[in-house]
Amino acid sequence: MTHPHEEYMDMKELKKYNNMLGCIADAHYGIPTRCPCGGRIVDEVSPSKKFPSDFDTHPGRKYFTCANFEDDGLHFRQPWVFAIQDEVKGLLKRVDKMAVEITELKDELKRVRTLH
Repeated sequence: MTHPHEEYMDMKELKKYNNMLGCIADAHYGIPTRCPCGGRIVDEVSPSKKFPSDFDTHPGRKYFTCANFEDDGLHFRQPWVFAIQDEVKGLLKRVDKMAVEITELKDELKRVRTLH
């Protein structure tokens, strides 16, 4: 039988670990700049081909990976394609917002010119 204090400390460690996993899962959006562990992100190419039919033009998959990567769920190893796709979606939303803002400013400028 374990001591209640040890059990409590184990529970706290598991809770901390689960909270960190949640933070990392939420942080997988766009191109990562830093890993939650503080490690830098490196571009990595998988040495193996994804499909046997891949030609020399597709040597492997690209990833954004933490320099301190361990497969414990607390470090980034994000597929390059997903990160770029998220970034492009975010940029397209920003461009759409800017287009609306430019249109509003043009309309406002026309109104000011007609008043003078």
